[in-house]
Amino acid sequence: MKDSHERTIDYMRISITDRCNLRCKYCTPEDLPSISHDEIMRFEDILTIARLAGRLGICKFKVTGGEPFVRKGCLSFLKALKELPDTKQVTLTTNGVYLKEHLKELKALGINGVNISLDTLHPDTFHQITGRPDFDQVMDAILTCQASGIRTKVNTVLLKGINDHEFWNLLKLAQDYPIDVRFIEIMPIGYGRQYQGYDRNALLPLLASKYPDYHFSTKTHGNGPAIYVSIPGFLGSIGFIDAIHGKFCHQCNRVRLTSDGMLKLCLYYNNGINLKKMLREQASEKQLLSAMQEAIFHKPSEHQFYHSALEGSEELRKMSQIGG
Repeated sequence: MKDSHERTIDYMRISITDRCNLRCKYCTPEDLPSISHDEIMRFEDILTIARLAGRLGICKFKVTGGEPFVRKGCLSFLKALKELPDTKQVTLTTNGVYLKEHLKELKALGINGVNISLDTLHPDTFHQITGRPDFDQVMDAILTCQASGIRTKVNTVLLKGINDHEFWNLLKLAQDYPIDVRFIEIMPIGYGRQYQGYDRNALLPLLASKYPDYHFSTKTHGNGPAIYVSIPGFLGSIGFIDAIHGKFCHQCNRVRLTSDGMLKLCLYYNNGINLKKMLREQASEKQLLSAMQEAIFHKPSEHQFYHSALEGSEELRKMSQIGG
């Protein structure tokens, strides 16, 4: 469907849990209170929302967390989501720790792609950033995933003074393997406000200093807002996602469903509609569909990060609590 700004909304990010087995500095560096079992959305309810979303033209789904694989039944849910009548694509974002053991099943259910978070190629730095010594496990999962034929992307957040010196090493993943390596600008949400990151305006000149013959890719790499470049001799591509300094709100095609049942229309704002509440109050499918359609139609035109005039309307929850 189209919203009031004539943007086609066809993509939903679904967070199935706020829990994670890592403790990344900019996301969940401490044990936040998790959503209780009673308050988290049941898979059956998420599938109802996804099915209704399909009737509105939302046919592409990204399943996220927290870490999706810490929730029991994740694979069965992915399979059911893939089998909904209007679903065209289901992809997954994971930290990779538990990925390898599930690759065979992911391949069998026809997953359309896997995004894996990795901010460093050094085990010590990995431990420093994530609080866990699982680098080898994640690296093995990335290489096994791409070797399996599943479309594989690596999501990297460069942080000043922590891992920014690894830019060149991370590029080599795309040089040596058919993997898209995407550099994501740190979002000023939750703990992310404490760090300084990079956008493509800073990284592209750096890349050009070593690879002046790069060119912007016209190939479709996914459903999101990444700008991709290709470098001769590289098996994969390099992507940049910078929601702040490369604001792409005019082409935003997504909404988000949080693990506690809120349909969020924009990452910035703290509003939305409580679909879980409607489901538990036994709203009809007609009522749910009407509420979703009305909310999506009025999706905000743009985020307002750093606009203090709108203080009070911004999202105050942490990224893991709303779905990355």
